[in-house]
Amino acid sequence: MLRLARGRVSALAGDPEGGKQRKGAEAQPPRVLLPSAPPRSASERILQRGIFEIDGRSCDVVLSNSALRWRPIQPERPAAPAAGNSKCDFLSKEEFIELKDVFSVKLKWRRSAKQQKGGTLLGITLFLCMKKEQNKLKDYTLNLNNISEDHCASWAKHLKKILTEFSNRPKSLKVLINPRSHKKEATHVYYEHVEPLLKLAEIKTDVTSSTNVLAHSLYGVTHIVTATLHIIMGHMQPVDVCTFSSTGKFLRFGFSAIFGFGGKTLAWAEKHRWMPPNQRKDFALIKTLASLKPEDCEISFLPTEVSQDSEEASRNEYGTTESDCENQWQKVQGHFLNISVMSIPHLLSPGVLVPNTRLNSGSLALILTRNTSRPEFVKHLKRYASFKNQLNFPFVETFTVTEVKIQPRNNSGYNTGDVEFHGTSSENNYPWNVDGDLMEVASEVHIKVHPQLIKLFGGNQEEMNDYKLTLNYS
Repeated sequence: MLRLARGRVSALAGDPEGGKQRKGAEAQPPRVLLPSAPPRSASERILQRGIFEIDGRSCDVVLSNSALRWRPIQPERPAAPAAGNSKCDFLSKEEFIELKDVFSVKLKWRRSAKQQKGGTLLGITLFLCMKKEQNKLKDYTLNLNNISEDHCASWAKHLKKILTEFSNRPKSLKVLINPRSHKKEATHVYYEHVEPLLKLAEIKTDVTSSTNVLAHSLYGVTHIVTATLHIIMGHMQPVDVCTFSSTGKFLRFGFSAIFGFGGKTLAWAEKHRWMPPNQRKDFALIKTLASLKPEDCEISFLPTEVSQDSEEASRNEYGTTESDCENQWQKVQGHFLNISVMSIPHLLSPGVLVPNTRLNSGSLALILTRNTSRPEFVKHLKRYASFKNQLNFPFVETFTVTEVKIQPRNNSGYNTGDVEFHGTSSENNYPWNVDGDLMEVASEVHIKVHPQLIKLFGGNQEEMNDYKLTLNYS
């Protein structure tokens, strides 16, 4: 919470070296006022004190190991203000920012267009990461104006030293960019929106070329600046990961899997990669709907409650978490149009694809779509593009599980008549959509969730300048 001065430059609005204005940069962030700062904690140590101009007012500024506080310096008045004078009370309020929200400190210089170094010092600029609406993060700035080079250098040194103590923040990144994604604009998006922020935070990058599903679940919104700021600030989120195996052989790791309609649609799309992405998706969807048919499957799963009870009983009796739960498995048989197994919410539609999942709940959402008429199934699919509950159909069943085994009961594989989807080395393979990648397997697939197996950059979704002169930062 801070009071943001007029005429400040957004972190993306000015390049630290050249002062280049970014298109669409937020020229003036909203003014957020803090009526009174919380009292200092016992562990808060004062490191430095000085005078800076903030928002056009001279302020007494105090730097501690965890916060920056300031209070306007009031001139002597000829007469005492009347009691309850809200304007005077407001002007004397102390304001503050927490240093954990600061990701960069730069000296601000006024230079001519030809100058690369030196110039007239204007002060210090702090770049902050603040929460916005709808899970978004935004970069803001706070200007501490003072023309004394020694004074500003001393303050900048202390501030930068504090930032280096945030050990969870990355110092270097390996950046993978798929040059064909986002209508082939991914490279432009990175260099236009992401790289300036990473440079500002002095994070070294090694860029090379390589579904937004996981990222969307981590950040709760499709917003490139939010994703970048989560990385810069070192926000970490533990995430469940699934293992996929068949006949005792490990296949891969993943976060979600779709068998049946979802797998067949992806298989059609992969066979026609020469088509433009949007046309390929529409073509695959129409072809799969035209040849819509269910798969005869036997599904075995271990419910969440059974898994927890069995694990606890085993721990009490033998002192280990390993247990034999073969008799606890439940089975479902029948003809299914689609089977989804997901460990993350998949926030890709106005609603949530899997409402009862979390990133680190230690469970899987098993969604079974039984055989039904084509019109009813299309109605079910359309729900994913609206806020209506896509699971509220009599032919849709949901379970919360920790493990699931899916065994197709016919050996014909997937054949659309003119195209067979199986590998070159083995026939009768069934197509699976695993995190947007095609996986072909001929026999039973065993999926097991591993709670909080890895940590990724992201936030917890349940908590979540207008100068005429060129300004340069160094």
